[in-house]
Amino acid sequence: MRQALFQEKYPVYTLEIDKTETTYSSVNEILDYIKSRIEEHPIVAYIGTFDHYAHTKSLADGVVSDIILDAKNILFCFGKELPSPCVLAVRPRSIGVAEMDDAFVITFLEAPNPVANEAMESWVLNIKNR
Repeated sequence: MRQALFQEKYPVYTLEIDKTETTYSSVNEILDYIKSRIEEHPIVAYIGTFDHYAHTKSLADGVVSDIILDAKNILFCFGKELPSPCVLAVRPRSIGVAEMDDAFVITFLEAPNPVANEAMESWVLNIKNR
């Protein structure tokens, strides 16, 4: 898993998994797996799934790279504490899953909460299960 600054300001974790390195065969299967981890976690709430690919393709001026076959985000919240209104700016969390010809690319923004980062990193790393 790589950590890098996207557009020189967003700390993003990225894991590219070759399709031969996982038993999952689609974005939806990966999202189902992540949703099961969310539902098992004692403080995480599932919010929804956003079909980023379909949304962008539906726009008159929407542009999707030719190498992306599917792309969705799963949204959830690690909202155990709400000590200030500023916390709302960094919640909820999202994990993005994009399908390419021969790989899945999974990304998420670094959270200010180490427990959230550890959980998301663990969920994502377990997708590489072959």
